[in-house]
Amino acid sequence: MGRVAMMGIVRGACGGFFPMNYDAKIDPMDGSVTADAVSHERGSLDGSDRFRRGFSPRLIIFAAIALAALVAIWFVTRSGKPAVDPEAAIQIPVVSVVAPGRTTVSGEINATGTLAARRDLQVGSVGEGGRVVSVLVDDGDWVKQGQVLAVIDRSVQSQQIASQAAQVQVAEADARLAQSNLDRALQLVERGFISKADVDRLTATRDAANARVRVARATLGQLNATAARLNITAPANGLILDRSVEPGQVVSGGSGMLFRIARDGEMELQTALSEDDLAKLSVGVTAQVTPVGSSRTFTGQVWQVSPIIDPDSRQGQARIALGYSPELRPGGFASAKIASGTVVAPVLPESAILSDDKGPYVFVVGKDGLVHRRAIRTGMVTAQGIVVSQGLDGSERIVLRAGGFLAEGDKVKVDVVKPGPAKPGT
Repeated sequence: MGRVAMMGIVRGACGGFFPMNYDAKIDPMDGSVTADAVSHERGSLDGSDRFRRGFSPRLIIFAAIALAALVAIWFVTRSGKPAVDPEAAIQIPVVSVVAPGRTTVSGEINATGTLAARRDLQVGSVGEGGRVVSVLVDDGDWVKQGQVLAVIDRSVQSQQIASQAAQVQVAEADARLAQSNLDRALQLVERGFISKADVDRLTATRDAANARVRVARATLGQLNATAARLNITAPANGLILDRSVEPGQVVSGGSGMLFRIARDGEMELQTALSEDDLAKLSVGVTAQVTPVGSSRTFTGQVWQVSPIIDPDSRQGQARIALGYSPELRPGGFASAKIASGTVVAPVLPESAILSDDKGPYVFVVGKDGLVHRRAIRTGMVTAQGIVVSQGLDGSERIVLRAGGFLAEGDKVKVDVVKPGPAKPGT
């Protein structure tokens, strides 16, 4: 192919960017071919300039893109493979699931409450009162029944007692005199010197004198009892919890509590439980109580279960009896684990249980690989996990982790995890 023909092909490939007529001539010196172009419409233009202007960089890029597209189409049509499905290109997540089954768990109710004296005796002034002379006990002291706790000034009462004691002596003297008069009259009546009427009169005088003696003695006893009540004494054996009286203070029957005593030093934990938990309890079941700030655990027994439920909180009170210990301080806070029989139910780790405003729930993976929300009801918390009391029968495949990143109806692949062995004590 000659040079002229090649240039014609190039011009044709480039879209014929300069329409011209050619007169081909052969150079007699070297035999090369030259072309003289004559313009018929646009005037004369140098052919080499037009040729260079036709091959601009933009045109070359467009031509390369078109060529690459043709090659790609050829490979696709020749390969015979179907186009890629967009849905198949989406990666399906893999989640760990477990079929928990049903586990026998020792029933246990976790509760919190306040420590208090089992029998809190509040002691005050029961007499007419007066000024406190001395206080003989302090907080934390052990006392016995009848022991004097505080002494009240009794100077006035002492004078009254002395006066009444003298009145008793006067009455006794009058009674002796009346008896002597009667005895002499009885001796004279036999001789006829005194009439029967005189004897009756003297007998009545003797009886009245004896009666006045009894009255005087009773009055004296009353004054002694009143004076004895001035002192504040312990009504029972126990531990002084609080003392709110000081020497010099004036007390009376309206002064309120002066001492608090825990009878026999016995303590208790007062805890509020739900209706369901109260129904599982009975008097006599054991409980393990741990005061806040103490590493010791004390064993007690439920000695009273409230017969009523608070209509506002929907809770009732259970009282756990405890022996005395310095760590058990009334008013302190403590936690308790109360035995409540055994429970057979699925047990799940905490990571598998989610919660929102509708309550606790889990994600269950169906046979079709889709996840579904399942509402549940949780029970006690054990070392093995959380007991699911309602909502599962144990055969479901439950998503263990990453449930918060799933939604109802998501497609997943499952990696089945075997449930761990039961731990001792659960």
